[in-house]
Amino acid sequence: MIVWLVSGWVWFGAAVGLILVVVVAYDLTQRRHAILRNFPVIGHLRYLLESVGPELRQYIVTDNRQERPFDRDQRRWIYTSAKGINNDFGFGSDEDLDAASGSIIIDQSMFPRPRPDPEEDAVPCIKVLGSARHRPGMFRPASVVNVSAMSFGALSGVAVEAINRGCALAGCLHNTGEGGLTPHHLHGGELVFQIGTGYFGCRDGNGRFDLARLADLCAEHPVRAIEIKLSQGAKPGLGGVLPAAKVTPEIAAARGVEAGRDCRSPSRHSAFSDVDSLLDFVETIAECTGLPVGIKSAVGSVTFWDRLAESMGTGRGVDFITVDGGEGGSGDAPLAFSDHVSLPFKLAISRVYRAFAGRGLTDDVVFIGSGRLGMPETALLAMALGCDMINVAREAMLAIGCIQAQRCNTGRCPVGITTHSAWRTHGLDPALKSVRLANYISTLRHELLELSHACGVTHPRLVGRDRIEILDGHLGSRTVQEIFGYDPSWG
Repeated sequence: MIVWLVSGWVWFGAAVGLILVVVVAYDLTQRRHAILRNFPVIGHLRYLLESVGPELRQYIVTDNRQERPFDRDQRRWIYTSAKGINNDFGFGSDEDLDAASGSIIIDQSMFPRPRPDPEEDAVPCIKVLGSARHRPGMFRPASVVNVSAMSFGALSGVAVEAINRGCALAGCLHNTGEGGLTPHHLHGGELVFQIGTGYFGCRDGNGRFDLARLADLCAEHPVRAIEIKLSQGAKPGLGGVLPAAKVTPEIAAARGVEAGRDCRSPSRHSAFSDVDSLLDFVETIAECTGLPVGIKSAVGSVTFWDRLAESMGTGRGVDFITVDGGEGGSGDAPLAFSDHVSLPFKLAISRVYRAFAGRGLTDDVVFIGSGRLGMPETALLAMALGCDMINVAREAMLAIGCIQAQRCNTGRCPVGITTHSAWRTHGLDPALKSVRLANYISTLRHELLELSHACGVTHPRLVGRDRIEILDGHLGSRTVQEIFGYDPSWG
């Protein structure tokens, strides 16, 4: 009897061992899930916990609306949209709308337009980028949703490749970020080349801006526009540092810096020092490259924006303005800067837009919003506030597999997006993840169309500001037009 029991346990152990070997072999060879390739066997625990997550949060941890920066419902919508599966929610809203402060309510028309076809997602920008100043390279962006600036270096090479491939599939623009243009950016997606304070990719041996190098770069690659980054939502007024451990020889070559040493982005530009010299810089680049040129900035002092709008009456000017909200930021930053420096997006865009609208200049500029705008209702609100397009960053990361581990600054990203560890990045299959990014962007555009048609118009930019209300948490609400003091004639 004892021998039989021992023999039985041996066979049981052998069977368990064989099953584990099969699971490990499957996990290491499959390409659909980076978690499983990087953490075979134990990675399945993540999906098990996720499957019972609603129950655990309901009784033990948090509800679907409490997690930040993206709550569970938002992440679920992005994940299911990216995978091309049902992203609907059942049994009504789980938000207490009577007590919800800041919730967006869209006033549908009693005579809506027919619902768009399930596959319809063509939503081009309503303006032509660069047309106001007759840039030779002016064009109408094919998508109102594009991918925001995230540099190679901050992101792994396979993550950048997945994003670029996804942008090509979705027909949208891919901003390079300030880390330079690399082979990872060259997989079919059209580019917006970003010039940061370090001038990476267009700098001379002394770290100064090199116009000839920029012109060659734009001529040789699919660059459609150039964005001068003044600051970003994550750390406005601070500059940035890519730690030495992340400055590999490949990154150093792309940026024109020394490998293995901290790569610093200064807090301000050396090529210009005020609004007047900034506009000179813009016009010099536009004349040399023929491309539309714009700026990106978080918003602090409004004086700068008033001065910029006044100066654009002289014939010089930026072709587009990307407004980054203080709540944005795919990179790491000191907590004080993340939480307390620069205005949140809604205040930021309204102040910038008002500076131009009051002078009748809004038709001369394409306004782009950035800062947690990758859900249909937030994107529509951004457009009501004056944006012609929106950029997504962290939402794009979620679409290609980010699990909001918030380890971006450690080099230990579990899914290989914000790390250069070969072990962690091997789990991210750019061919598969590119399809997921394209699915997410396509779904977001489609739902923007559905919201527009529900409001009785054909394009999200045409939804009136009086059609969007924001709840105050006390059984009251006000329209966007009332809250932000927009003149009905603007836009």
